Amino acid sequence: MRALFSAAAVALLLPGSLGRVYNILNHCIQGINVYIDGKSQGRVPSGTSIVRNLPKDWSGYIYSDANGGRADGSNGTKAGFHGEGGYYYIVDEWRFNTGLRITPDSPIKNGFCKPALCDHKACVESIYPHNPTTFPPASNTPPQPPLYSCPGHDVGYQVTFCPFGGFPSPRDSPPAAIHPNGDKSKCIDLRGGVVANGTAIQIHDCNGSKGQQWLISAGTTVIGTFDNFAYNINAGSANPRNGDKVMLWDFDDSTSSAETWIYTEDKRIQLYRTGKCLDLPNGSTANGNQLQIWDCIRGNTNQIWTIP
Repeated sequence: MRALFSAAAVALLLPGSLGRVYNILNHCIQGINVYIDGKSQGRVPSGTSIVRNLPKDWSGYIYSDANGGRADGSNGTKAGFHGEGGYYYIVDEWRFNTGLRITPDSPIKNGFCKPALCDHKACVESIYPHNPTTFPPASNTPPQPPLYSCPGHDVGYQVTFCPFGGFPSPRDSPPAAIHPNGDKSKCIDLRGGVVANGTAIQIHDCNGSKGQQWLISAGTTVIGTFDNFAYNINAGSANPRNGDKVMLWDFDDSTSSAETWIYTEDKRIQLYRTGKCLDLPNGSTANGNQLQIWDCIRGNTNQIWTIP
């Protein structure tokens, strides 16, 4: 096992010199301060990126002090890199202040170069609870998460803050029932309780089952099943049409736009960056009525969803 060495300083290479390229993207809803090993890289406005060229053998952390984090990175979420072995990973020591995605610029092959992602709302693999101190020697077999590897000294990375556009809610937010327009006798229901791609999302009498417990938060969110965010309520596409039926689908980068919602102040569940909302067809609370997508209309009671 090789010990992680601590980078005393971040070396920014001159243009044209050899090194790894780190494209750091801010997808959060506001500007954030970005740090590399305690050194400020300035404020990055929402929707923009900065590029840093670091030595090929650089090992260290990229992070932000946004949403309750600290400039020294001691309590938040960090993108970690171990350059010598081509390793990358995500660390969350306590706060989970921002979601992160690390994407190598090399294609996935034989289990290597897979994206590392954790947004709380879609943390599909485990993450480190503390900074790792040792790493395995190079191997022809990819490591198991939370450690990832993409061999090659020329491999660069994209580090995305807030992959879903919003800051994560606290980790201890419990799953909850979602009711149509305050009717606590009716719940959004996973038909048959089947956690599988294509399962209909419907209205049903509340019965306290796990298929009626959802992970959701105010602001930008995905709506996950009772025990994980690997499967979420899905609109069918990033640009659905009126009347498209809503279903459950597993999460990956290709489906994230169809699974990212905003729980608004007036209690609508709106598909992110669209004018479409989660809608109760004809306002009917009959058991089995499958939810649909429809144009958002303020005050339309078919689109009001309440959470205890």
